[in-house]
Amino acid sequence: MAVHGRSTLRDLFDDSPTPHIAHPPRTHHRHFYVATDGSYRADGGGLGAVIEARDGTRVARLALPDTPPDNNVAEYRALHLGLDVLAARAPPRSRVGVLVDHDDLAANVNHAVLAGGHPDWEPGRPISVPSRSEYHWRGIRARIGDFEELRAARIDSRVNPAHPLANAPEQYVHVNGGGERCVLPDAEYGHDPGRKHAQSTDDATAEIPPPSRAERRASD
Repeated sequence: MAVHGRSTLRDLFDDSPTPHIAHPPRTHHRHFYVATDGSYRADGGGLGAVIEARDGTRVARLALPDTPPDNNVAEYRALHLGLDVLAARAPPRSRVGVLVDHDDLAANVNHAVLAGGHPDWEPGRPISVPSRSEYHWRGIRARIGDFEELRAARIDSRVNPAHPLANAPEQYVHVNGGGERCVLPDAEYGHDPGRKHAQSTDDATAEIPPPSRAERRASD
């Protein structure tokens, strides 16, 4: 369960100043929330991700060293990773809230979600993706389609729980050993709240794809 005194990702999502596009009336029906952050430094960087069920139960945390070419690529790569991990663990009908501290990334995600309802997948406005982030954006768009519903909210980096994981991954190596399945947030899927998600045999044996592999899948 959520640690006492720590805001859950749901709280951060619901309190975000992101425009209404990120907060439809069913916001409180999100099943899972994923917060991500990427860091860039001349001597290396990192990727951080935190995934929780809507009751604050922690599903996974990741803190991985990385060498992105710039901060934009780091942010897109981190979200790509976080969505890969969630898609590999969560039920396919999940509704997801995304939290990032990058304004353009949050806006692009929400416009891509809206474009998903267009017969030609046309966004309501042009989506500009930073240079060298195109492959990760393609993977993010593919992952958006894995969920029943998804919205992104922009939060301050000072309250983003993925921020310290991305900025000091060597200090958080211990968080990477979480389980391979999500705890369902309630009985909505016909399972008891305390039971693990019953994956199919294929799902149970599939490894979590890193971003590079997901890029190849998305480009096929």
